[in-house]
Amino acid sequence: MTRLKNILARSRLSLLRRKYVPAAIAIPEDMVNCKNVLICLPPGQRELTMIKQLLPELSRIFSESEIYLLAAPGSSVYNIFPRKGYRILTPTSQHLTWSGLPGKSYLASLRETGFTVILDLNLRQHYFSQAVLLSFPEAIKIGRANHLGLPFYNLEIKTRYLRDEKNIYKSIIATVDRIKNPSPVNAEGTRE
Repeated sequence: MTRLKNILARSRLSLLRRKYVPAAIAIPEDMVNCKNVLICLPPGQRELTMIKQLLPELSRIFSESEIYLLAAPGSSVYNIFPRKGYRILTPTSQHLTWSGLPGKSYLASLRETGFTVILDLNLRQHYFSQAVLLSFPEAIKIGRANHLGLPFYNLEIKTRYLRDEKNIYKSIIATVDRIKNPSPVNAEGTRE
C-alpha cells in the first residue's frame, strides 16, 4: 500500500513540476522585506531537536517577520518546539490527499498567508514539503544544494559538511543571515 502511495505521490509531483511557472524574485530585497517566513521541518525527532537549538538564530535573522513552522504530517512537534514566538502548522489527515501530499484546500490556506521566504530544512526527500515548495512560485525557496534543485528551490546553499546534520543546518542558517543582513562596508571598502 505504501509503495502505491509513493508512486501516486511521485506522479502528482511530476505533474506539478510540469505545470510550475517560476516568478521573478529579487534577492536580497525580497528577503529583507519579507513579512511571513515558512520553515519546513523534517519528520525525524533527532533532526527536530537539532533545529530547536537553532530557532533563536532564525528569530534574530527574521526579527521583523512572522515565523511559521510547518511540521511534517504525523510529527509530534508541540512537545519539542516552543509555542511562544512561532506559529506551528501541523497538517492533519483531513489536510492530506490519499497519497500523503497536501490537499488543495490546505495549499490554498497556506497561499493566503503569503509567504515571501520558504526555508526547507529537510535533508532527505519529503513529498509533502516538495508539494508545498511547488505551490509558491513567487517565494524565495531556500534549501540544501545538490538535493532537489529547480523548480523546488530558487536558492540552494552548498555546505562543506556532508553528513554532519547539525553543521549543515548551522551553515544554511548562517548563509541566509549573510544574505539577509549583509555586513556594512567600512571606510577602506572592505566588509566588517
